[in-house]
Amino acid sequence: MKPSVFQQGILEWFDRHGRKDLPWQKDRTPYRVWLSETMLQQTQVATVIAYFNAFTEKFPDIESLAQAPIDDVLHLWSGLGYYARARNLHKTARLIVEKGRFPDTLDELVALPGIGLSTAGAILSIAFKKSHPILDGNVKRVLARFKAVPGWPGSSQVSKELWLLSTHYTPVDRVADYTQAMMDLGATICTRTKPACHACPLKDNCLARITDNIAAFPAPKPAKRLPVRQQVFLLLRNRLNQILLEKRPPAGIWGGLWSLPEFDSIEAATDWCMARNMPIIDQKPMAARRHTFSHYHLDFTPLLIQTDNPSNIVMDARQTVWYKAEQIHNLGIAAPIKLLLQQQSTIEDNDD
Repeated sequence: MKPSVFQQGILEWFDRHGRKDLPWQKDRTPYRVWLSETMLQQTQVATVIAYFNAFTEKFPDIESLAQAPIDDVLHLWSGLGYYARARNLHKTARLIVEKGRFPDTLDELVALPGIGLSTAGAILSIAFKKSHPILDGNVKRVLARFKAVPGWPGSSQVSKELWLLSTHYTPVDRVADYTQAMMDLGATICTRTKPACHACPLKDNCLARITDNIAAFPAPKPAKRLPVRQQVFLLLRNRLNQILLEKRPPAGIWGGLWSLPEFDSIEAATDWCMARNMPIIDQKPMAARRHTFSHYHLDFTPLLIQTDNPSNIVMDARQTVWYKAEQIHNLGIAAPIKLLLQQQSTIEDNDD
C-alpha cells in the first residue's frame, strides 16, 4: 500500500471516528502535549484524564511547573506510578524555562530528561505540526499487525523495522491529526485483545487479518520470572496517633515520595526504634502484601508499633514527618503505602 493511500484511510477514519475532545486536545500547547504524552506512557487514557486535569489546574503552564517544589509535583502524581516521569518532568521544565523557549527540534528534545524519540515525535507533530514519526505501544501494535512483523517490538531489530515503517507512512500534511489517529486506532480498534477488525480502515490490507493470525502480532515479551524482594515497612504510631513517614531518596523506586521506614527484618525495625529512644509499647506484624514493579515483586510486611515517644522527637525534619493517617492526601505517597495508611485510618475511626 502506498503511503498516500495508507494516510488517506487513516485520516478519513479519524475524521469520522477519532477522539477530538480529550483534555489535552483543547488549548493545545507544547507544554500540554508534552505533559499528556508523558502521562500516557504506560498508562491508559481513562486513568490519565483526571490526573491531567488536576495537574494543569495546579500548573497551567511550564513556568508554574518549573517554579513548584518537587513535593507538590509528586503529590499530584501519586497513584499514577512510574514516578521517574514526574521527576523528569520537573527537571525538564526547569531546563526549558532557563532556555527561554520550548525546544522544537528532535535533537533538542531527546537531549532532555524523560523525552525519548516517540515522545519527541509526538510533541513535534502535534504541537509544532512538523512531520516526525512516533512509535508508542498503540502504533507498534497497528504496524506490527499491518505488516505481520514477527518478534517482540522491544527488541532492537524489531523496533528498528517498526520505526522504518512508521517513518515511511508518516505524512507531511495533517501530521498532527495523523499522529493522533494512529494512537486512537491502536487504543480503540486495534486493541491488544479482541480487536474490532471490521471497523479498521486498514482491514483489507492487514497481513495479520488476511492470514487469520492477529493474535500472533505483536509477539509478547519473552517470559521472565521476576525476583521477589522481602521488606518490613514500619508503621510507627505515637501517642497522638500520628504515623512516622520518611522521605525516600530522589532516585530509584518511589524516588522523592514519602513512605514508611523500610527494614530487612522485624528485628531490624525494633532495634531502629530502640536506638532512637522510642520505647515499644506494643507491636503487631500485619498480613504481608505484594506490589509488583516492572522488574521485581515487592512482598512487604507492615509492622505496626505503638511508641510512647512524643511527636517532637529530634530527627531531620526535611526527611521525616509525623502525620495522622487521614492527612496523607497532602503528601506525595506511593499508591500501596497510601492505601495502607487509609486502611489504618479507617480502623482507627472504627475503634473510636
